Amino acid sequence: MTATSTDVMYRLLVQGVTDYAIFMLDPDGIVVNWNAGAERAKQFTGDEMIGRHFACLYRPEDRAAGLPETGLRQARETGRFEAEGWRIRRDGTSFWAEVVIDAICDEAGRLVGFAKITRDRSDRRAQELRLLEAKEIAERHRDGLTATTSFLDSVIATMPSSVVVQDAATGLIRLANRQAELLLCGCTGHLVGRPAEAVLPTAVAALLKTALAAAGQPTAAAGQPAAAGAGDPAAVTRELPVQTARGLRTLRMRALAIGGHGEQPPHGLLIAEDVSEERAASMRIHHLAHYDGLTGLPNRELFRQRLGEALAAAASGSGAGTSTAVLCIDLDDFKRINDTLGHPVGDQMLRALVGRLREVLRPGDCLARLNGDKFAVVAPLVATDAEEEAVVLAERLIAAAREPIEVEGQRIETGLSVGIALAPADADSGEGLLRCGDLALYEAKRRGRGRFLRYQDAFATAARYRRLIEADLRGAIARRELRLHYQPVVRAQDGETIGYEALLRWQHPVRGPISPLDFIPIAEETGLIHAIGAFVLHEACHEASRWASGRSVAVNLSPAQFRSPALAAQVASALAASGLPAGRLELEITESVLLDASANNLALLEQMKQLGARIALDDFGTGYSSLSYLCAFRFDKIKIDRSFVREICDSHEALAVVRAITGLSRSLRIATTAEGVETPDQAACLRREGCTQLQGYLYGKPMPAAALPEVRNAGRAARKETGREAVACRS
Repeated sequence: MTATSTDVMYRLLVQGVTDYAIFMLDPDGIVVNWNAGAERAKQFTGDEMIGRHFACLYRPEDRAAGLPETGLRQARETGRFEAEGWRIRRDGTSFWAEVVIDAICDEAGRLVGFAKITRDRSDRRAQELRLLEAKEIAERHRDGLTATTSFLDSVIATMPSSVVVQDAATGLIRLANRQAELLLCGCTGHLVGRPAEAVLPTAVAALLKTALAAAGQPTAAAGQPAAAGAGDPAAVTRELPVQTARGLRTLRMRALAIGGHGEQPPHGLLIAEDVSEERAASMRIHHLAHYDGLTGLPNRELFRQRLGEALAAAASGSGAGTSTAVLCIDLDDFKRINDTLGHPVGDQMLRALVGRLREVLRPGDCLARLNGDKFAVVAPLVATDAEEEAVVLAERLIAAAREPIEVEGQRIETGLSVGIALAPADADSGEGLLRCGDLALYEAKRRGRGRFLRYQDAFATAARYRRLIEADLRGAIARRELRLHYQPVVRAQDGETIGYEALLRWQHPVRGPISPLDFIPIAEETGLIHAIGAFVLHEACHEASRWASGRSVAVNLSPAQFRSPALAAQVASALAASGLPAGRLELEITESVLLDASANNLALLEQMKQLGARIALDDFGTGYSSLSYLCAFRFDKIKIDRSFVREICDSHEALAVVRAITGLSRSLRIATTAEGVETPDQAACLRREGCTQLQGYLYGKPMPAAALPEVRNAGRAARKETGREAVACRS
């Protein structure tokens, strides 16, 4: 069962409860849902209440006194508000309510609303008042003792609460109503006349004893007199788990001494109420607010609390160490696992992985799930060995995740990246430590994943630089700072140029040229890649449409662009606006496009192929390089990664990979382009292996469109034609 289905079942359970009014408020106190119990207790339907402020349920004088705001303020500041008081129904009648308000926070610790539980206690209140009134009447009017006793017996017998009266002098139970007998011993007639300590649960008997002692009336064993003297009645209230005839139940109990004045013998009075369901609902709400529903780990809010406690303990010297580490953890390729194998398998894998991670933690370490695939550990350390301990812990976590996980017959391989931050060396606050850990994690993932990095100040500098680049990148297109350069692609057989690859360049007005390796990842993270990708498509198609040679143009597509279902429409728009024949446009993708949400991405590839564009698989030979990709989609070209071309003349392994790729391509009748060709020897070797196209500095570096032979020749031809026209005019 997934966390989502569990939450749905829990919501249905809450909506079906009729004994308790349970409803949710937004942070301003506006009702956002309303269960059957609320409708029964307050006589308002959900349609009538949702969208209204919950203060409308208070009496006018309570609203004027600010009681609704006081409750929300206390819940917001302490996490919980409890009170009893009068509330009003729709028909204007009042009822005595027991109210609990719990603050609910999201994974980031932000307040998202309140859970409010209200139970109608009018019967109990009225019965307690009648009981006290009857007690006063009995004490004031000795002559009406018989009638009053009968009245008291009737009230006590019909009370929903359990009532027990103990003789302080003898320790025997003198009165127990039916509810008390069924709850405490499971049958009727077995409590009255027997010693309280012998027949009542230990906690119940002890509470009666405490109340009598507080009033100066200690209990006595049967047959032994109580101590002389009587003090003022003092109520003792407890809420405890008690082993009853119905099992372990949570009882809210109130005990006090009565009588003991004049000729009245002293007695202990106990009123107990079973609040197990109410407490269970409250605990469930509290658990949902502080724990992850899928893994059972602490969530972000509880993690922040634990981190604050660890920092406070380290600062005071009362903790296990004098330093604290935060390890920010990211699960590599989790989105791919969910997309390819399904979310149920992903959920099972997460639970299995969490079990492994728990096994390598030390006593005192706290592992939490912060969001989908991000976790964190807070670990107390010995200051002198803090970094070494943190590194060892990170290595254990990475090793635990490295082993494949079996789920429903699927062998899943994954890994972890870890960022380490130490207090007080890197930061002395919880927020600061998390920020430093995040920066170290980002850098670890950027450097290849499956590794750990300790925070360095340079990471913060790099993050600031990325933010500056992001801000400048947003306006770079409008300011025409982004330009395309074109690198020739030649036919291997004779060296004839058959096309160009469009490569993006950014000439920053202040920072100068900025490498695509610096700004493309930022564009992908921020979503700017969609606007930049559209610009590249339109610009490349427009430029190529001016080439009289009819040579092709290749455009790289980022995996992030495939998140937009409008990608194929952008390609069609670029072709239509430029008038470029679709067959002259080549779209290059990497295998990660097929790893991420492959069904959707394959559909987009098919749409672009139907437009007439050619599709090339770039950087083949690196990463997974699964042959299933070549079966799943009919590519027009495979591009051999430059890392193999660089070593082809010196490495038998590189040559074997190139030979395998070209042989496979010939069998599938797919063209091959070798990237990064820089020497004649490399070109000759690639020709011998059957590579059909070559690209690299040996044939030309990337150049602006104005420097291409097509544009230069067209310019010279235009100037000659202009000159001939001028001569003709003069003659």
